[in-house]
Amino acid sequence: MKMEKETTGALMLREAVAMPGIGLTIPVRAAKAKFSALLEMAAGGQEVTITSAGRPRARLVKAETKPRKVFTGMGDFLKTMPMQTEGPFADEIIRADRDGRGW
Repeated sequence: MKMEKETTGALMLREAVAMPGIGLTIPVRAAKAKFSALLEMAAGGQEVTITSAGRPRARLVKAETKPRKVFTGMGDFLKTMPMQTEGPFADEIIRADRDGRGW
Protein backbone atom coordinates (compact mmCIF):
# COMPACT_ATOMS: atom_id res chain seq x y z
CA MET A 1 0.00 0.00 0.00
CA LYS A 2 1.77 3.09 -1.28
CA MET A 3 1.22 6.28 0.63
CA GLU A 4 1.95 9.89 -0.21
CA LYS A 5 3.21 11.82 2.77
CA GLU A 6 3.12 15.60 2.61
CA THR A 7 5.65 17.42 4.75
CA THR A 8 5.83 21.20 5.01
CA GLY A 9 4.76 22.16 1.51
CA ALA A 10 4.28 20.64 -1.90
CA LEU A 11 7.01 18.06 -1.30
CA MET A 12 5.65 14.53 -1.52
CA LEU A 13 7.42 11.32 -0.54
CA ARG A 14 5.95 8.82 -2.98
CA GLU A 15 8.45 6.12 -1.96
CA ALA A 16 7.27 6.08 1.66
CA VAL A 17 5.13 3.10 2.70
CA ALA A 18 3.15 2.57 5.90
CA MET A 19 3.92 -0.91 7.23
CA PRO A 20 1.87 -2.53 10.00
CA GLY A 21 3.76 -2.64 13.29
CA ILE A 22 6.61 -0.49 11.94
CA GLY A 23 4.99 2.70 10.72
CA LEU A 24 6.23 4.92 7.92
CA THR A 25 9.13 3.30 6.05
CA ILE A 26 11.31 4.42 3.16
CA PRO A 27 14.07 2.59 1.24
CA VAL A 28 17.63 3.78 1.86
CA ARG A 29 18.10 5.05 -1.72
CA ALA A 30 15.00 7.21 -1.51
CA ALA A 31 16.00 8.34 2.00
CA LYS A 32 19.36 9.55 0.67
CA ALA A 33 17.61 11.62 -1.97
CA LYS A 34 14.99 13.07 0.43
CA PHE A 35 17.03 13.27 3.64
CA SER A 36 16.22 16.93 4.39
CA ALA A 37 12.50 16.24 4.11
CA LEU A 38 12.85 13.19 6.36
CA LEU A 39 14.64 15.27 8.97
CA GLU A 40 11.81 17.80 8.92
CA MET A 41 9.29 15.00 9.35
CA ALA A 42 11.22 13.55 12.28
CA ALA A 43 11.56 17.00 13.86
CA GLY A 44 7.78 17.30 13.58
CA GLY A 45 7.28 14.09 15.54
CA GLN A 46 6.81 11.60 12.68
CA GLU A 47 8.95 8.50 13.19
CA VAL A 48 10.49 7.23 9.94
CA THR A 49 12.07 3.80 9.48
CA ILE A 50 14.75 3.43 6.79
CA THR A 51 14.89 0.02 5.13
CA SER A 52 17.50 -1.83 3.12
CA ALA A 53 16.62 -4.94 1.14
CA GLY A 54 13.13 -4.72 2.64
CA ARG A 55 14.36 -4.96 6.23
CA PRO A 56 14.36 -2.13 8.79
CA ARG A 57 17.88 -0.76 9.34
CA ALA A 58 17.48 2.59 11.13
CA ARG A 59 14.88 4.93 12.64
CA LEU A 60 14.69 8.69 12.46
CA VAL A 61 13.00 10.13 15.53
CA LYS A 62 12.69 13.57 17.03
CA ALA A 63 15.76 14.46 19.07
CA GLU A 64 15.07 15.15 22.70
CA THR A 65 16.69 18.32 23.89
CA LYS A 66 17.96 18.09 27.43
CA PRO A 67 18.91 21.17 29.40
CA ARG A 68 22.65 21.59 29.36
CA LYS A 69 24.51 21.34 32.62
CA VAL A 70 26.25 24.60 33.42
CA PHE A 71 29.99 24.24 33.98
CA THR A 72 30.85 25.98 37.21
CA GLY A 73 34.56 25.28 37.14
CA MET A 74 36.89 22.96 38.96
CA GLY A 75 37.29 25.02 42.12
CA ASP A 76 34.98 23.02 44.38
CA PHE A 77 36.38 19.72 43.10
CA LEU A 78 40.00 20.80 43.53
CA LYS A 79 39.31 21.92 47.10
CA THR A 80 38.41 18.31 47.95
CA MET A 81 41.74 16.96 46.63
CA PRO A 82 44.54 16.41 49.15
CA MET A 83 47.57 18.70 48.95
CA GLN A 84 50.70 17.06 47.58
CA THR A 85 53.40 17.12 50.26
CA GLU A 86 56.00 14.59 49.09
CA GLY A 87 57.48 13.04 45.96
CA PRO A 88 58.49 14.89 42.83
CA PHE A 89 56.37 17.96 42.18
CA ALA A 90 55.03 18.84 38.74
CA ASP A 91 57.58 21.60 38.07
CA GLU A 92 60.43 19.20 38.89
CA ILE A 93 59.05 16.54 36.53
CA ILE A 94 58.62 19.05 33.70
CA ARG A 95 62.10 20.51 34.21
CA ALA A 96 63.70 17.02 34.18
CA ASP A 97 61.79 16.15 31.01
CA ARG A 98 62.90 19.34 29.22
CA ASP A 99 66.51 18.94 30.35
CA GLY A 100 66.56 15.32 29.23
CA ARG A 101 65.59 16.21 25.66
CA GLY A 102 68.76 18.20 25.06
CA TRP A 103 67.13 21.23 23.52
